[in-house]
Amino acid sequence: MRFRIEKDDLGELQVPIEAYYGIQTLRSKQNFQITKRPISRQMIKGLATVKKAAAKANADAGLLSKEICNAIALSCDEILNGRLHGQFITDLIQGGAGTSMNMNANEVIANRANEMLGSEKGKYDKVHPIDHVNLCQSTNDVVPTAAKIATIRLTKKLITEMKKLINAYSNKAIEYKDYLTMSKTHLTDNIPITFGQIFSAQASSIERDMKKIEYALSGMLEISMGGTITGTGFNADEVYQKKVIKYISQYSGEAFVRAKNPVDNLRNLDSFAWLSSAIKVFALNVNNLATDLRLRSAVFKTITLPNVQPGSATNPGKINPVIPEMIKQTVYYVEGNDLTISRAVSEGEMDYNVNLPIIISSLFDSIVYIRRAIRTLREKAIEGLVVIDNEYDVTDNATVITGILPIIGYEKAQEISQIASDTNKPIIKILDEMNIMTISEIKSAFTKDGITTLSLISKTKKED
Repeated sequence: MRFRIEKDDLGELQVPIEAYYGIQTLRSKQNFQITKRPISRQMIKGLATVKKAAAKANADAGLLSKEICNAIALSCDEILNGRLHGQFITDLIQGGAGTSMNMNANEVIANRANEMLGSEKGKYDKVHPIDHVNLCQSTNDVVPTAAKIATIRLTKKLITEMKKLINAYSNKAIEYKDYLTMSKTHLTDNIPITFGQIFSAQASSIERDMKKIEYALSGMLEISMGGTITGTGFNADEVYQKKVIKYISQYSGEAFVRAKNPVDNLRNLDSFAWLSSAIKVFALNVNNLATDLRLRSAVFKTITLPNVQPGSATNPGKINPVIPEMIKQTVYYVEGNDLTISRAVSEGEMDYNVNLPIIISSLFDSIVYIRRAIRTLREKAIEGLVVIDNEYDVTDNATVITGILPIIGYEKAQEISQIASDTNKPIIKILDEMNIMTISEIKSAFTKDGITTLSLISKTKKED
């Protein structure tokens, strides 16, 4: 491998001659090999969006020539189109509050721009990583802004999957709207309920969580780009400050606004914690959905899930509820990430929070993992779910007596329950023999129109 020599404040290093990154990126690579995973593709695109907007704003302020601005913008466009992502080599977890990933972007963009202008990588004679690409900027305003762009894009993909999951549950609610089962409280039979009601409630919980996430996501639209180091705008041109957020909005397609208090916005990263919390709450409800699927399919056997893989290496024919099991483990991971984010946000020191890399790394993982998990849940469990028709078990269940208390009263219900216990007769047969309710009336009393039906039956019986 051939190398070029680059210098910084600490001395010289050999950088691979074909590399678009430079010495500062290489030092970060040598220092931080914790996860051995690079920053996310959306974060790379977020950085490119910020750098392109900054170049245009600096050109408007007369601080960059048109030639240099165009070269930087074209380099950023290449990154936005998926090129050069392999040149972003800094680790997910890094000291310096994101300085390494900012410099990685600066060096890659500068070297590609120099190449476009006929110079060589590593020479930096036409476009410099700091003097030009990072002009009027600081890691402290660049990285949070890029992170918010990336977060919005990733979360919108999650919301799309949530909508699909809502539709899947809603379709099942329609398909099985009149299928009765016994509700379970304390894991034991209670009163009858329809699967339509169950699936509708589950769709409702996802929709509610989606609204929470959308509301929390609005907090990402306040940015402090132009605030430089601590939000004060130190060393940033006034024209640049007025225009940079306008260009970020234009290039990202999002309605970003300057934070009302840029110093506060850079010091306090609670907007990330807010979104993480909303995603965690959604994950908790998804965990409940998974528990419901496991119990109804494997224990109570009122539904069947698609068979997606054999369940045992030694027991032929055994099928396990593997999709709900995967969901639960993903949720545990999201819960852990939320705790990490909470601790990292709360440990901001003085005028900046150095924990931003672990905050955005954890948040991105949570968003991506729960999105993939619910897509798998929908495709491999919910869409192929089948309800087992067990209407007889419902109407023959002793707890059906609870549903007709408004008709016969508590004392009569106790009497009938005792007769059923003494004679081992089904409740519905006793009700029919005593001319209290027919079997068809009992069935109709527990459909989606059960309350109306029950009141009509009650009125008829009283008139009789």
